[in-house]
This record gives sequence, structure tokens and C-alpha cells, in this order.
Amino acid sequence: MNTRAANVDDLDEIMEIIAQAKAQMRRLGSEQWADDYPSRSHISQDITDGHGYVMTDDRGIIAYMALSFDGEPAYAPLDTPDKAVPYATAHRLAVADRAKRQGIATALMRQAEVIAKEAGITLFRADTNFDNDYMLRLFTTLGFTFRGRIKYQSGERLAYEKRL
Repeated sequence: MNTRAANVDDLDEIMEIIAQAKAQMRRLGSEQWADDYPSRSHISQDITDGHGYVMTDDRGIIAYMALSFDGEPAYAPLDTPDKAVPYATAHRLAVADRAKRQGIATALMRQAEVIAKEAGITLFRADTNFDNDYMLRLFTTLGFTFRGRIKYQSGERLAYEKRL
């Protein structure tokens, strides 16, 4: 497996993986990623901004994630003077159906930690919906700590962070 920056040629494959993840969330009764989020324009913007990453195997893309070091306004309520450091933020993590239950999300998040450390980042933040059991377990597995509830226009999310 390899992790690399996403490019525009990856967009169709990424959108298929996003569609698979949305379908899984609906089957499981999750309210996350409702409507048109994340849309093709969200992913395209991730790629343009240099935030899109894919994990590949010998058959193609198996996972996608946006990884940003630009901060996230929704996390502002979590900031305290000792937390006013640059941090990495993960969004839009999705794994292809053919690669599920193989530790791919864990591996991609661990790669994101490596990328963040190489950029001199020492804090990693992420959030999820209250009913996204897969992400909640992933945060626990990776040693993230619950920090509180944050608000987006689409609703409230549970925020987690980890010192790197």
C-alpha cells in the first residue's frame, strides 16, 4: 500500500469511494454525510488546496482523506492558550468497499500522523457525528481523546484530538 497526494485524475475513483461510504452510513442509520456532502466540488477543492490524500494498492485507490494544517474554525471553542499551536485536521475519510475491515482507515490515519510530524505538527484533531461508530472506534484505537462538541452549519459533531 502507498499513500500519496491526490490529483485531479483521481477524482472519479475518489467520488465512487465517497458514494460507497455514504451508502454504508445510510444502511447503518447514520445521519452523517447527508445530502450532497461531501460533493465533487469539496473533493476537488481538497485536491486544489493540496489537502487530498489517497491510499492505493495494486488495483487502484482504496481510501481517501483530506488532511489540512490550516486550522478549523469549528475547533476554536476547544482552543486554550496551551492549545494555540498549529494542528492537523482530518476530514472526509472514506474507504472503498473492497478494502473495508482490513485496517485501511487505521493505516491511513497513521500515515496522516507521519505526514503531520514531518511538517512539524504536534497536535492532530478530527471530528465525527455522534452515530458514526466506525470513526468513534477508530479514534479510540488511535489514542485520540474526546475534547467536546463543536458546531458546523450541518450540525453538531464530537471533536477529538491527539498529541503527536
